[in-house]
Amino acid sequence: MIYNQRDIPRETHRYGLRSSAETGCGWIATYNALKILGCTTDIDELIRYFEWQLPLVHGNFGTSFWGPQRCFEKWGFSTKLVFERKRFDGEARQVDACIVFYHWAKKGRVGAHFVALKPTADGFTGYNTFRDSSGPDDWGRSIDEFLRRHHYFGCVLLTIRK
Repeated sequence: MIYNQRDIPRETHRYGLRSSAETGCGWIATYNALKILGCTTDIDELIRYFEWQLPLVHGNFGTSFWGPQRCFEKWGFSTKLVFERKRFDGEARQVDACIVFYHWAKKGRVGAHFVALKPTADGFTGYNTFRDSSGPDDWGRSIDEFLRRHHYFGCVLLTIRK
């Protein structure tokens, strides 16, 4: 698992013209979700696939919110995009893995982030959640509540079944 994208050396796994430490959360969430599902993939091939999805951008501004879904559908997984946050918890408890996409605002800056989530008996575990993550992150019993508590907005949930 990749617990913190900032731990990836700047010259390793470039994403477009930038480092994956800066803009790689989309492919990293996909990679982590694959690991949750018990699958493996070649990281460099995964990056090239995402760069190909938006050929003019090449990952320089990150990944489109629909990018991971296209990957998983191409590989034969059953997926669903959920846009209504109140439905996130119920939908996420019925699948094998999830990826949540959200926007954040802090100190006059706005950005977006992807996190892979694993449903557990006690709630949800996130991977690559925060800038200082050093292992799996406890999201508690509710994705909606976690997102609300951190003031994240513009959220989309991707559910994935084997």
